[in-house]
Amino acid sequence: MLNSLLRSRIQRRVEPGGPAILLTTINAKWIHPSLALRLLKANLGSLEGDCEILEFALRQPLAEKLGAIQRRRPKILGISLAIWNHSATLELLEALDRAWGEAAQRRPVVVLGGPEASYLPAEAEIFRHAGYVIRGEGEEAFRELCEALLGRGEDHGQAGHGRTTRFIKGIPADPGRIRQAYHYYNDEDLACKLVYVESSRGCPFRCGFCQSAVAGAVREFPLAPFLAEMDSLIKRGARNFKFLDRSFNADTRRALEIMDFFLRYLEAMPRTALCVHFEMFPGLFSPEVRERLRRFPAGSLRVEIGIQTLNPQAAALVNRPGNGEAELEILRFLHKETGATVHADLIAALPGENIDSFAAGFDKLWLALSEPVLQTTADAENVSPTQGGHLEIQLGILKVLPGTPLARHSAAWGIRYAPAPPYEALSTAVLPQADLDRIKNFARFWEILINRRPFPEISIVPPGKPVFRRFMDISDKLLARFGRNWGIDRQDLRLAITELTQNPP
Repeated sequence: MLNSLLRSRIQRRVEPGGPAILLTTINAKWIHPSLALRLLKANLGSLEGDCEILEFALRQPLAEKLGAIQRRRPKILGISLAIWNHSATLELLEALDRAWGEAAQRRPVVVLGGPEASYLPAEAEIFRHAGYVIRGEGEEAFRELCEALLGRGEDHGQAGHGRTTRFIKGIPADPGRIRQAYHYYNDEDLACKLVYVESSRGCPFRCGFCQSAVAGAVREFPLAPFLAEMDSLIKRGARNFKFLDRSFNADTRRALEIMDFFLRYLEAMPRTALCVHFEMFPGLFSPEVRERLRRFPAGSLRVEIGIQTLNPQAAALVNRPGNGEAELEILRFLHKETGATVHADLIAALPGENIDSFAAGFDKLWLALSEPVLQTTADAENVSPTQGGHLEIQLGILKVLPGTPLARHSAAWGIRYAPAPPYEALSTAVLPQADLDRIKNFARFWEILINRRPFPEISIVPPGKPVFRRFMDISDKLLARFGRNWGIDRQDLRLAITELTQNPP
């Protein structure tokens, strides 16, 4: 807690017309607001009122971002850095440096934080533009830094400009001491965007490709206050909740209580367009969890399941727990017995997995997700296939993220990857670049044609049959025809798909 003298010094340094502290980030899309920025502001103590949040989107012009920051003239500029905004943030910082020039009175202290800043090597180019970097959780570390900078009258304009960047380790906080920030979602956020929430931090697993493997044990926010916040959000109009918990069902009791909370709203207000998104680990589906999932009405539940690989050897190499057949059974349950929209995650280019192994796993996953659901009508002999919620295979390419165990051992497995974000794999010891490039093209067309379903009247990949080789052939031919897998005219794509499906390989 600051003493009264320090408080008065801070107040004298806050000039009218702009915030002392400006928190910003470049979100992947406009509909994805940053909970992290709101938490930093909510935990600034006596400086909370001297802080403004300013969010951008990746596709927003650089000039708009630059001008908005310059007009506010903050003393401290805090930026949240992630793999998806790294390049855009570097571009913004370079433009700000040119705009500020050498004038110390115009230059704020730049503080970088977030998951990307936490694990990048100290010599990373982007750090040359920062006075301070907070590695790890920032609620307490950022407040303490702001108090020190604004309280002691440092010549903050020169910090980090031509001088050594200073690194601060953010200590994981007790969630019970973190002040929640959901009140900083405004009416537009609640009405038009995803509402990100977190009931816990950390992950009980240590998968080698994930930064959660080094982020520490699971810590839970006190449940009663958390549910009170959810209640307030719904009453204010929030309808689309996305949980940031890495494994929502790691604690079965908490998961049940949270699901019961949302079910009470759904059952009391059946016409409310309420949707909840959970990331769940397939090995922790108790009978009670299954029973709750069955009760969610169609359209009200999204479940993300991290399958990642169905190759036991590849899973062992990256310390990924699980049982392939049991995980497929969970997917069948979600498909046949719930109305959930299911996102099944699969990663290509894991160590030890070649294209044949990956193809076999993909087909197993597709068959589990596309089996027809048989619904018996009043006539016992009249059985017809029905469709549960929307089913998607989210095919991702391995990203060798800084700080992960995989990054330390990538050479041993022959993994080559791009040095710039998103650090995507280029090849492995058993997956040549040519094969991986084909899988990347497959993944792009799969997202466009199968997950987004632009042409539902065309049977591109019939359910109940292996699809990998068939769709690989389709995606190869589409690339050869158009020379790209983006920016293709819809009608041209429809014509090409129609021709390819009428003449299957």
